[in-house]
Amino acid sequence: MIWLTWRQFRGQALVALVALGALAIYLVILGLQLRSAYDSNVGCTGCSVDSGTQLLEDKYFSVLLLTGFLIILIPAAIGAFWGAPLIARELETGTHRLVWNQSITRTRWLAVKLSFVTLAALAFTGALSLLFTWAASPYDRALDDRFDPLFFPTRNLAPLGYAVFAVVAGIAIGLLTKRTVIAMAVTLAAFTAIQILMPTVIRPHLAGPVTENVQFTAGGAHGIWTNPSGRVSVEGYDVPGAWVLTNEAILVDSTGAQPGKAATEACFTGDFEKDKACLEALNLHSVLTYQPADRYWTFQWLEFGIYLLLAMLLAGYAFWRIPRGLS
Repeated sequence: MIWLTWRQFRGQALVALVALGALAIYLVILGLQLRSAYDSNVGCTGCSVDSGTQLLEDKYFSVLLLTGFLIILIPAAIGAFWGAPLIARELETGTHRLVWNQSITRTRWLAVKLSFVTLAALAFTGALSLLFTWAASPYDRALDDRFDPLFFPTRNLAPLGYAVFAVVAGIAIGLLTKRTVIAMAVTLAAFTAIQILMPTVIRPHLAGPVTENVQFTAGGAHGIWTNPSGRVSVEGYDVPGAWVLTNEAILVDSTGAQPGKAATEACFTGDFEKDKACLEALNLHSVLTYQPADRYWTFQWLEFGIYLLLAMLLAGYAFWRIPRGLS
């Protein structure tokens, strides 16, 4: 049965190996370039860390964003092109009857196929995730922003969970629909839906966020404004390495109360740098809600576990259905 599965899967495996080789070369080159840029602009003696970090972000943000998007897209493609056709194609063409009429049970047939392809998906995605995490590490070290929703799902454990879920979801959907093209489309739609729900609805609540007052400093603000009532808000003020959940921070005084209009209106002269320094002199604080940086690995493991649990539930459904209702 393992030999038969390999025979059926070897074409896809060959394509995956070629793609992995090409992507590995690209990621190694990218990683070496990032290390060189980091050493030249951030890690060197006498370098301005702020300007070097900004240069690194300006040059490599788009590259890493697009590469990260590819890392997320790969599990979706694996689910659609490996998982969905694995069972659906055999049910659609009727070739499954040839095996089922031998000594192989339906459960064993499904177990071998599911295990073989899932392990292949894990190996492929794991290698890419490891390489991309290594390549992007100088950028992550300089900007200290691994919790960013655009970067979090592209590194370390998270892509492995996506790959396992995508493969098993494709297999389960193929069992349900018995049509290859439909199974592929539904798998892509389901994967896309959960990838949207995870960062917007689920991930922020995997652990209770921290809400605290942070000392306002002029260097931390990207934008400030006040409304007619005197409420002062700050845009872009954050905690290093943390995932800030509030889009804007409200400035309060040392007692936690919003400063009166008269106390702050003198600081709004139109000169952004002077305005920030004036507000800093008032000893104001920013009320921030965020997930601390030290929860990064906790969130990685939790997200990986959620996708693994979903995959186990779908696998359970597949093993329940395979002896029933199929001929």
